[in-house]
Amino acid sequence: MEVQDKLKLVPTKAGVYLFRNAKNEIIYIGKAKNLRNRVRSYFQKNKYQTPKNQAMIARIADLEWIVVANEVEALLTESNLIKEHSPKYNIDLKDDKSFPYIRITNEPYPQVFLTRTIVKDGSKYFGPYTNVSLLRQSLTALRRAFPIRTCTYFLDDKIVADRKVKLCLDYHIKKCEGPCEDVVSKAEYNGMIKRVIEFLHGNTKMTEDYIAEQMTKAADEKRYEDAAIARDQLRAVQDFKARQRKITANFTDRDVFAIAREENLGIIVIVRIRQGRLFSREKISFQGLDEDASVLKTIITRFYMDADSIPPEISLPVKPEDEQELLEWLSGKIGRKMKFLYPQRGEKAQESRIAFQNAKLLLGEWVINRKKRREFYPASVAQLQQDLNLKVPPRHIEAFDISHLGGTDTVASMVCFVDGKARKSEYRKYKIKSVVGIDDFAAMREVVLRRYKRVLDEKLTLPDLILIDGGKGQLSVAISALQELKLEHVPIIGLAKKLEEVFLPYNSEPQSVSKQSPGLILLRRIRDEAHRFAITFQKQKRNKKVTQSIFDDIPGMGEKRVKLLLNAFSNVKAIADSDVEAVKQRTGIPEKVCKLIISKAINHNT
Repeated sequence: MEVQDKLKLVPTKAGVYLFRNAKNEIIYIGKAKNLRNRVRSYFQKNKYQTPKNQAMIARIADLEWIVVANEVEALLTESNLIKEHSPKYNIDLKDDKSFPYIRITNEPYPQVFLTRTIVKDGSKYFGPYTNVSLLRQSLTALRRAFPIRTCTYFLDDKIVADRKVKLCLDYHIKKCEGPCEDVVSKAEYNGMIKRVIEFLHGNTKMTEDYIAEQMTKAADEKRYEDAAIARDQLRAVQDFKARQRKITANFTDRDVFAIAREENLGIIVIVRIRQGRLFSREKISFQGLDEDASVLKTIITRFYMDADSIPPEISLPVKPEDEQELLEWLSGKIGRKMKFLYPQRGEKAQESRIAFQNAKLLLGEWVINRKKRREFYPASVAQLQQDLNLKVPPRHIEAFDISHLGGTDTVASMVCFVDGKARKSEYRKYKIKSVVGIDDFAAMREVVLRRYKRVLDEKLTLPDLILIDGGKGQLSVAISALQELKLEHVPIIGLAKKLEEVFLPYNSEPQSVSKQSPGLILLRRIRDEAHRFAITFQKQKRNKKVTQSIFDDIPGMGEKRVKLLLNAFSNVKAIADSDVEAVKQRTGIPEKVCKLIISKAINHNT
């Protein structure tokens, strides 16, 4: 059914819509309160569409929709589907694939550990965290402050009563209180887990008071070793707290979002403020030209999707898309009313400025690193750009060569060099399919056509330069293949073997390049590697053809026995001239099979 026909069937209910291209790939996922109105808006001729939407609409070949109960459910379904499919025209988050969390398991004696996998079993998840080094510091402080078990056994009352799990080294070095053998009761252990939860919420006072009380009690009872352990735990908590800079006198917990952008790159910083202190700073980078409101909706949904630690206030630079749906969803998650703040002055505005400064610094670092990666390439590549008058440095070069033996077993090779170095994982071998006899031109056209048709189909990266081993003839047929694929804009040259002459498209005279130029030396090295790779493949193919002997179809003759036979006799005639006993003795092949071998050899020679 055509897209225009499907538009008539789109319902007016809340839901999620998916656009697909001609290859049936999902290219965009969106949500709507009224699916029909939203989906049809993309196809209204007089309506202004952003350049991104124009590019997307031109590629829509099919659409489908999912009806849900309400707008909040549509918001969550949209987010889950985008995360699963990563459509081309949705916001591209660069680093949210597997944020780590601190997980507190849902079991009688809970475990506490770092995880990137969300299991919907009632466990509590604190995070997500984007700064893994700081996260590990938090976990270290946590384990110094609390004797949490580190074993992964499931413990319940029966397992503990039956002593199925024994005390380990952690108990003896005072890092675990021994819940596995009921040295510490379930109530006491879970009381500690409650303090862990408060600690992860940023509230350290409850923990400090409890540990201080235990330290005093142990000292009064002259249990000095226990008092020293409690003292060390208290120091761990206080040291952790001291690293969290106090930035506000307002003790309401909140997360502060800020966006910094440059061209199509962006960084969102989330500053977590707990008990008036800066508890952590997270960052998410993204690419795309979507409006800030759209980006914020996506980030908020993904960031809080699996988290249990959500504050009652979130400060934002602008109103996100679907503000009310987001508030309704978040309020439902935390079981109380959620507020979005848009501070313009005062202490909360100062927090937003701090978050924005962080975002600007991180964005600047990202942009500089990208430029460094783009700009770092060898002098030979820079010289080659100058020699060939190319618009960009030819950092990614692909080279082709044809090889055959008297017109038989024709093969082709494609080698890849990146920044002047061979990238062997990208090398490719080709058996020529459409050419009979000696026709290097037709073979070259076939392989170039096959290679770049696949590049287009699989959305692979096009090279900065294509190198053809050969002169004007080979170059011309390669250009015709690129023209057929509408890739004539890709730079391509030919390098003739005889005089090491460089030929450019549509120019009958060779390019004037110094024979000592580092650029030409690089081209020769790449061309020679393509030649070596083609020759090697051609020999492998020929050898394989030889080893695919006349004896392969004899019952009982596998690859191993064929090799034994060919190693024992110089040729088929020698086998035909031998007898059954001689073949059996020299190869160890059973007599019955040897008779068939000799018969086959005699027939082959007659």
